[in-house]
Amino acid sequence: MSLSIARNAFARSFKPAFSTTAVLSRGKATLPDLDYDFGALEPFISGQINEVHYTKHHQTYVNSYNAAIEQVQQAQAVGDVKTQVELTNVIKFHGGGHINHSLFWKNLAPKSQGGGEPPAANSPLGKAISQYYGNLDNLIGNVNAKLAGVQGSGWAWIVKNKDTGALEVISKPNQDIVDGPHIPIVGIDAWEHAYYLQYKNVKVDYFKAIWNVVNWQEAERRFSA
Repeated sequence: MSLSIARNAFARSFKPAFSTTAVLSRGKATLPDLDYDFGALEPFISGQINEVHYTKHHQTYVNSYNAAIEQVQQAQAVGDVKTQVELTNVIKFHGGGHINHSLFWKNLAPKSQGGGEPPAANSPLGKAISQYYGNLDNLIGNVNAKLAGVQGSGWAWIVKNKDTGALEVISKPNQDIVDGPHIPIVGIDAWEHAYYLQYKNVKVDYFKAIWNVVNWQEAERRFSA
């Protein structure tokens, strides 16, 4: 795996979320700026969780991804193909963690910024929700069922199938990214670090609460892009 290939693949994967310039600085991944303070999503997600989630967990994905890319570059310089291959999974995991979390922060918003407000019924996303799920409550129930089915760590996503235009709900293990024909619309983190400090082992309460701060305006933008 070449350094340029790894970086280009990362940049291509990131386009559905927002410009890569927000997270790449001179070829390195960086934490995206948040649109709100850590405590702005309370009481649904505590400020403590957001701070730890962002400054510790997300930062670790960024640091580890950058370190792996540098190791690939060093291995290339000496023709060490074995090390380059071994780093593939490291780059996939930590690069995926960075991509997923950058999407996650953007698809949340405080109540004061429209968090939880459903898309308009006559909007493209609103029409798709009605067509494929009947109403928003049914869609949310479908996502929560996917979240409850995540074993260990992973994500549930509302996605748009770019081949068919259909609105679908999928799950992904670990930090695997949304790929193939699917465009990420809303992602919910089912890793313990996303909820445990506040909800302990009752993760179903977290799955219910987070919809109060989902940024449907951002979801609409992604769906219509």
